[in-house]
Amino acid sequence: MIDFTRNGIRFIHRTVGVAVNDGYALLHRGEWDDFWSLPGGRVEMHETTAEALVREMREEISTYVNVGRLLWVVESLFEHNNQACHELGFYYRITLPTDSPFHSIERSFIGDESGIPLIYRWFPLDALEPLVLYPAFLKTGIQRLPQSTEHVIIRTTDTLPISGDVPRDL
Repeated sequence: MIDFTRNGIRFIHRTVGVAVNDGYALLHRGEWDDFWSLPGGRVEMHETTAEALVREMREEISTYVNVGRLLWVVESLFEHNNQACHELGFYYRITLPTDSPFHSIERSFIGDESGIPLIYRWFPLDALEPLVLYPAFLKTGIQRLPQSTEHVIIRTTDTLPISGDVPRDL
């Protein structure tokens, strides 16, 4: 994994999937977390971000996803557990196979991140505003996907209310 600390700052290289279907977005959270995020994970050495996204989705929900175009490159500079973090995320449009059981919007699904249960759920795009969703720009960004790749920089000096040892986006 490309996740290391140098000079007291943790660097995380992350890849993220943006699944939007019929006015719904697929989000996930750790079973004990009180916030939502887009599915994805950390990139391994000598692996492209698109390859890492396919691998992460296979590992977490046993599903092969089709990786589409790159929507956002997001630099998040934040503090987590009293440690400065710099996360570099690549956000891709993804689609699930047509026969995937994960298309049902009526129920949640359980995935797995190295033994940590993950809850996957489809949310209506117009119901994202009240959610605790990181990074927050996605509440509106997912509703209007960019026509070309955008570079987003997020800086916060606030400590994030995040539990567990899995780093998440703002």
